[in-house]
Amino acid sequence: MDLLNYGDKVGIVACSNGLDKSNIIKMTQLENTLNLIGLKTVLSDKIYRKISDFNGTGKERAEILMKFFKDSSIKAIFDVSGGDLANGVLDYLDYEIIRHNPKPFFGYSDLSVILNSIYSKIKIKTYLYQIRNLIEDYKNKQIKEFKSTFMGNGNELLNFNYEWIQGNSMEGIVVGGNIRCLLKLSGTEYMPDFQDKIIFLESLNGDVHKMTTYLTQYKQMGVFKKVKGVILGSYTEMEREKYNPSIIEIIKEVVNNTNMPIIKTNEIGHGKDSKCIVIGGGIEIT
Repeated sequence: MDLLNYGDKVGIVACSNGLDKSNIIKMTQLENTLNLIGLKTVLSDKIYRKISDFNGTGKERAEILMKFFKDSSIKAIFDVSGGDLANGVLDYLDYEIIRHNPKPFFGYSDLSVILNSIYSKIKIKTYLYQIRNLIEDYKNKQIKEFKSTFMGNGNELLNFNYEWIQGNSMEGIVVGGNIRCLLKLSGTEYMPDFQDKIIFLESLNGDVHKMTTYLTQYKQMGVFKKVKGVILGSYTEMEREKYNPSIIEIIKEVVNNTNMPIIKTNEIGHGKDSKCIVIGGGIEIT
C-alpha cells in the first residue's frame, strides 16, 4: 500500500480514555520500535490520565488531533487509546481542514467513532488498527507485516482468513468497527450512510444479552436492510467463554435474511495479532 516512507514523521495521540502512567515503559518501547523501522514519532502531551480516565477535555484532545492533521511534516496519526471517551472530540474537529490535509489515521475499539466520522463527513479512508500491536505478543509478525503493508508494496496486514456463514460473495465499501462504540453515533451527523455498504462489527467485552441488544438496535435502525454484507470480526469474551448462542447464531437470527452475505473472521478485532481493515475502503470477497 506504501502509505509511509522511511524517515517519515508520525503522530501518536490518545483521543479516547487516557493511558495509565504505568504504560510509560510500553510507550517508550513503541517509540523505539517505530524509530527502528524508520519512523520518527511525535507524541501528544495528552496521552496519560490526569483526572479519572480523562487526559484532557474533548476540546483539548481534538485540538491535539487537529494540530497533527495541520502539520504537513506528520504523515500519519496513530491513536493508542480506547475505552469510552472518543466521541467527546467529534464536535471540535474541523473536517474541512482534515479534507485539505488528508493523512492516514489509525485506531481501534472506541476510535471507531472517529474513524467512521471522518469517512462519513469527508469520505477519507481511515484504518481500524492498533499500533500497539507492534510491541505486544505477536510483535515480530506484526512489525514485518506492518512494514510490508504500509511502508512497502505488500498487503499482508489487510488480507484475512474468513469463513462463509451464508452467501458466497460480497462487494462494497466498508464501514463499522466496535459493535458498541459505533452505536454512539446513532442519531448524529457523524453516523455513516449504510446504503450498499459492507458493515464490519467486532467486540471485546459483552455477553449474549448485550450482543443481541446491540444487533437488534442495528436492525431497528434499518442497517441490515441497507447493507450488502456483514463481516463479523472477533468477539473476544463471547468466544473465550464459549457463550451459547454464539455470535454467529445471534446474527443469523437478528438479520433473519438468508440472502444477506455474512462472513466471520477471527483475525480482526481486539486480538494482539489483529489485522487491519480500511473504513471507507472497497472490499470484494468471493
